[in-house]
Amino acid sequence: MRVNRILLSSSLIVVALVIQVSVLARLHLPGAVPDLLLLTVLGLALVYGHVGGALVGFAAGLLADLAPPADHAAGRYALVLCVIGYLAGLVKPESGQVKSATGPMVVVVAAAVGSTLLYAGVGALVGDTAARHVGLSGLLFTAALYDLLLAPFVVPGVMALARRAENDPLAETGSTPSGDISSGWLSGGTGLRIGGQRGGLRVKAARARMARAGRIKGVKRL
Repeated sequence: MRVNRILLSSSLIVVALVIQVSVLARLHLPGAVPDLLLLTVLGLALVYGHVGGALVGFAAGLLADLAPPADHAAGRYALVLCVIGYLAGLVKPESGQVKSATGPMVVVVAAAVGSTLLYAGVGALVGDTAARHVGLSGLLFTAALYDLLLAPFVVPGVMALARRAENDPLAETGSTPSGDISSGWLSGGTGLRIGGQRGGLRVKAARARMARAGRIKGVKRL
């Protein structure tokens, strides 16, 4: 199980970093850059918990610190994502189920704002004042906006993959009436139960077949 976590986390982190550096950073959007790496860490932390989230965040941040065109001190973003991953892991539901999309959306906004503030604060400690020239308020707003718009397309998929890699019974939609942890995000808190619907359809189909078989047998008796 730990090997599955390492392989999946490493693959997702590398893919997210490549897309962020080669695609998102080249869009030249006003303000901040959409942080795909942060959203990946959040998705894994909501499944692995606070310890796993901290380890994944540190590894992802260190890789971002070392990957070009990084222009800041190594370990700066590793510290930020380590703290964010730990805090996001604390929000992991005990039952492993998210009943509405409100909770994950709040986590994403808080993580986007918190990571920006923490990154700027660490930069101020080491003498990097770039955030002052860019405008911290603009960075906070655009970071939260971009990450919130991108989150529904990233976080549920990352959580679903993490569940399957863990061989968690909640990953099988037919094994529990409430579905996996990502189904609450996708359904938007509407109360839809995918696994329950499938199970109910199967039961109804079986009852219909039994009823037809009973009618046929009755005809043969006559």
